[in-house]
Amino acid sequence: MTAVMKGVRVLEVAEHTFVPAASALLSDWGADVIKIEHVERGDAMRGLASTGVAVLPPDVHPLLEHSNRGKRSLALDLTSPDGIDILYKLVATSDVFLTNKLPGVREKLRIGPDEIRSHNPQIIYVAGTGQGEHGPDADKGSYDQLAFWCRSGAALGVMRPEDHHVPVPPGPGFGDSIGGMTIAGGIMGALFHRERTGEATTVDVSLLASGMWAMGQAIAMSLAIDSPWRAPSVNAQRLNPLSSNYQTKDGRWLSFTCLQAGKYWAPLCEVLGRHDLAVDDRFADHASLLSNSGAAADLLRAAFADHTLAEWRDKLAGFSGQWAVVQDTIEAAADPQSAANGYVQECKTASGVSLKLVAAPVTYGGETAKPGRAPGFNEHGEAILSDLGLDWDSIVDLKVRGVVA
Repeated sequence: MTAVMKGVRVLEVAEHTFVPAASALLSDWGADVIKIEHVERGDAMRGLASTGVAVLPPDVHPLLEHSNRGKRSLALDLTSPDGIDILYKLVATSDVFLTNKLPGVREKLRIGPDEIRSHNPQIIYVAGTGQGEHGPDADKGSYDQLAFWCRSGAALGVMRPEDHHVPVPPGPGFGDSIGGMTIAGGIMGALFHRERTGEATTVDVSLLASGMWAMGQAIAMSLAIDSPWRAPSVNAQRLNPLSSNYQTKDGRWLSFTCLQAGKYWAPLCEVLGRHDLAVDDRFADHASLLSNSGAAADLLRAAFADHTLAEWRDKLAGFSGQWAVVQDTIEAAADPQSAANGYVQECKTASGVSLKLVAAPVTYGGETAKPGRAPGFNEHGEAILSDLGLDWDSIVDLKVRGVVA
């Protein structure tokens, strides 16, 4: 893989997933990431034992590994004068300062843009927040469930009229990981701008902004027609019968998105073994097919219910239209396309336990980046301090006084 971020140092003062996921990606692409953790408890993610749906395995922390791969850890008390002095020394050696601390906390800790840049005028200052840097909620914390999922319109965008509950995100860190990719892209753009112009800019990304961008077309459509975007009823008839989901004999689902319905109707009828439908006047062309979409959908629904998913995989293998099996996460990881492109990579934790992680979704040089492992708590503390020029007696003194772990 082309290590496009080689030679770039990122200094991270953040925890949980949203912001750390950004530097995890940069680490995958070659950056040196120093993670500053709370001097006693570390990243709050280390203490998480459950997602709320599933209990974490006792010997590996997949959530921590996902968003902290390849980093170096230093546990530092940023509330102490000596601790903040060490941070400033690291700032002087870094290209990017990355934080998810709220504006008020940044001010209290003296890690706002002005303080950080007074020690390195060329550093890229990056903040990831829940609701953005401005407005009445700028200093309020949030999570992706709230800002990305609920506040952006995404939750109601997938909620069916017949549902009697607000749908939850499809997985832990869903908005966090998407938002983290957004931050990573923003950082790379800022570094490119600095390289071209010599100007060090700031980068601001919020979960709310990321969620609204994900819902961007729906929001634009809603504003154009002056009506909120809502999911259709599960029983609502789609205009295009070849853009829908159909259940198989064994209870699995096939999803079709053949936007050119008229083009793919006859080939699909051949796959179904229903040659009569290919010449049926009701479905003679795209317009007539859409006009009789209800009848066409009923016929497709009955046909797909006659065979199992495995049988349909074989039958549809040569079909020229666009379709996919509706898969779970285990199936997605084992998908032949995932395997062929290296979308899931195997690595080991600090204690040597094997686990598999989804790879960075951008490939450079034709080779997928192999993720490193998350650091142990303060694993690299002494080495990082030594690199700053501190001798062993000074490091021991800092440890005794609780400035570092």
